[in-house]
Amino acid sequence: MKGYWVCIYEKIHNEEKLKDYALKAKPAVEKFSGKFIIRGGKNRTNDGINSPRTVVVEFPDYNTAIECYDSKDYKEAHNILIGHAERHHQIVEGS
Repeated sequence: MKGYWVCIYEKIHNEEKLKDYALKAKPAVEKFSGKFIIRGGKNRTNDGINSPRTVVVEFPDYNTAIECYDSKDYKEAHNILIGHAERHHQIVEGS
């Protein structure tokens, strides 16, 4: 079964740092055959918090999604974002 990152941003404090993070995270994700399914775009909140941004990344399987998140390359990208955005990030197994 495929693995997914589901990332729901609650607040973005610094758009420039988000862009820097995205530029560094993209090659780290692609290194693990990750494919961006959703990256921003129009959205409507039906329940819960109003989110300014949602990202969904598909990986070949659940373990690869975990390996990518735990990788040195992704951690370097993630460190750019610390303190500049609040988000909920999950790794989910799906079809």
